[in-house]
Amino acid sequence: MESKTTAHRDGNEWVLNGSKMWTTNAGVAGVIVVLARTDPRGGSHSLSEFIVPKDTPGLHVDPPEKKMGLHGCWSHAVSLEDVRVPLDNLLGEEGRGIHQALHVLDGGRIGIGALSVGLAQGAYEAALSYARERMTFGKKLIEHQAIQFKLADMATKIHLARLGVLHAAWLKEQGRPYTKEAGMAKLFATEMAEWVAYQAIQIHGGYGYSREYPVERIYRDARLMTIGEGTSEIQRLVIARQIARE
Repeated sequence: MESKTTAHRDGNEWVLNGSKMWTTNAGVAGVIVVLARTDPRGGSHSLSEFIVPKDTPGLHVDPPEKKMGLHGCWSHAVSLEDVRVPLDNLLGEEGRGIHQALHVLDGGRIGIGALSVGLAQGAYEAALSYARERMTFGKKLIEHQAIQFKLADMATKIHLARLGVLHAAWLKEQGRPYTKEAGMAKLFATEMAEWVAYQAIQIHGGYGYSREYPVERIYRDARLMTIGEGTSEIQRLVIARQIARE
């Protein structure tokens, strides 16, 4: 999408044209950060970021996308038609937009990892509570070894994911390189969260598929975690490239 959204100078203003997808909470935000091409020749220094107030003429925000999950966090398509902003609305340096965006993504991956740990923790606690109450074949679910093994694996993976996220966050806070560790934390935590939510539904049985219990919502919400801020495939690519440079 970046190459289709352009920005050029016109006197003391920037003029932006193009469109964006999956703009988070654009419907309620006061400003939108837009990545646009400022150099038509292309290349890694051809993109820049701009601050665009939402009430700027020419900026249009579409209704929220009808998503599988995360209904409390809206995503919108945004179009820009001759949107004019002052030159001072350039965010950072001209031509450094992609570098700025990648830096933000590194930190965002820690956030998505933390979010995934929270989702998994919620699913695990719901499953544990249900297993302690539900009776089958004269026993509580938690007394069946098959359920015990599921819960043990869930607790273990959540613990390890939490440590990975905390380590990446600590590196960032110390001002040390953390791209690889953020990718690892995001990759492991997000795939773990989807797996834990799946197991939580299995433990609930048919009730796990019902909106009467929270695990079906957690499963839908967790599904996006392996996609947003870079898919699992992209995380593996990022990690591999960092390993090759070491």
